Amino acid sequence: MISRWLRALYDWVMEKASHPHAEWWLAFFCFIEASFFPVPPHPLLGLMCLAEPKKAIRFGLIATAASVIGGLFGYAIGYLLFDTVGVPLLTAIGLIDSLPAAQCTFDQYGVIAVIIAAATPVPFKLLTITAGFLGMALVPFILASIAGRALIFLTVGILFRVFGRPIKAFIEKYLGLVTTAFVVLVVGGVLAITQLGGGGGEDDPCAAAPVEAAA
Repeated sequence: MISRWLRALYDWVMEKASHPHAEWWLAFFCFIEASFFPVPPHPLLGLMCLAEPKKAIRFGLIATAASVIGGLFGYAIGYLLFDTVGVPLLTAIGLIDSLPAAQCTFDQYGVIAVIIAAATPVPFKLLTITAGFLGMALVPFILASIAGRALIFLTVGILFRVFGRPIKAFIEKYLGLVTTAFVVLVVGGVLAITQLGGGGGEDDPCAAAPVEAAA
């Protein structure tokens, strides 16, 4: 029943690719997907780029901007409405007992976590809500969201703009590998900066003591 509903929802989203206001639909879906919507906007972006390769980079920029703004909305849900919205969501996916460990992960590697979630199939909405609840610093959250979302959306846009329609087969076959390679490089760079900047000192609550399970 749920899979049938999701399929119908997916088909409805895909119909918007040929809509006269397709760019607005793309922005709308990217916004809500980053905070609560279950259908990812990537297929819609791909169809729009396929239809108009010359506008592919524009579409990628629209998707990036709208998704980052939507991520801020998800952050606000976690920060302001965690008890009413965030708790049921995290309980449903079995993560509510992992909050103490997640707190330490965000304290130490929050930027890396955001970049990976933003640039991979990991549900971005789950991370944005959790980041808000855990009070991750807003500026690093925004910058990491921009980096991750631009990585995936602009990669699609640039490939379509440069190579046109023939790139569709390449994207379907290799985009996952290309994105993964980019994420490894970005994360490696962030880790290097983190290590050079120091960390794990006595004031670090994660280094000072093991994290206990939630009560």
